[in-house]
Amino acid sequence: MKVEPVRELAAKLKENIGKVIVGKENEVELLLTALLASGHVLLEDVPGTGKTMLAKSLAASLALSFQRIQFTPDLLPSDLTGIHFYNQKEGEFQFRPGPLFSSVILADEINRATPRTQSSLLECMEERQVSIDGETMELGRPFMVLATQNPVDNQGTFPLPEAQMDRFMIRMKLGYPSSAEAREILKRTATLPGLGADRAEPVTSAEEVLEAQRLCAQVEVNEDLMSYIVALAEATRSHAEAALGISPRGTQALLRASQAYAALKGREYVLPDDIKHLLIPVCAHRLVLKKRYGAPQDAAGRILLEAMERVAVPSEAALESGVK
Repeated sequence: MKVEPVRELAAKLKENIGKVIVGKENEVELLLTALLASGHVLLEDVPGTGKTMLAKSLAASLALSFQRIQFTPDLLPSDLTGIHFYNQKEGEFQFRPGPLFSSVILADEINRATPRTQSSLLECMEERQVSIDGETMELGRPFMVLATQNPVDNQGTFPLPEAQMDRFMIRMKLGYPSSAEAREILKRTATLPGLGADRAEPVTSAEEVLEAQRLCAQVEVNEDLMSYIVALAEATRSHAEAALGISPRGTQALLRASQAYAALKGREYVLPDDIKHLLIPVCAHRLVLKKRYGAPQDAAGRILLEAMERVAVPSEAALESGVK
């Protein structure tokens, strides 16, 4: 089975992350889905729920270069991309790469940086390259941005613009743990040394990740399922409460994420349930509402649920026809 290496890799990573993160199996699967689909993730929740720990645990599980950047209002674009400096000893300008020239980037509290600094991520997240002083430099593969933000504390923050939000394949919340999970967290705190991601050790390599990404791109998607994704997107664009619906980039992200999720589950084909499961994490943050009252994320989720109710799911007979 050609996707078996993907399923095995995902199982290794889940087990390794589980040494640090208690529970949150669905959230870990979403994180791995983004990794396998070459996407980026925005972790949004209140402080202390493990956003940074989850990101660092994934990075620790991968034998890849990793950089954590604490975003602050005084952070400059050159602090991310790097600079050309004059080397007096050599008598020439040389380039000193910034933290973006790593495979896994943790952008902690990304909404605390100014729009100018936030915009420096647009090119690298979409095109995997950085332009500095008129020179374009390719970034390595794989490349993944994990960003966190606190939706409660608005002082000293700069909301991410729609163009920036659209670069993230998945947006998710961790939420509070259950009572049993909270007790397990305290038990580990009391009996195990250290509280950080140092409990997780590298279990894979860049070559394995790239091969898994290649295999995920080969997962079959029936043409009827492609039409289903398009119909869902069009339903959000015509919704009375939506100023902007799912963009073409959003439909591409949903398709790629569905392929990766199917492979993660050990399947060589995408099911309608894969699309339904990923619709809100992949698309809710891409909607712009006409009226910003209540919780926008909850309202966006409701619009997507209504779209799923209105759009007919492809029949089993159509999917079994094998038309791609």
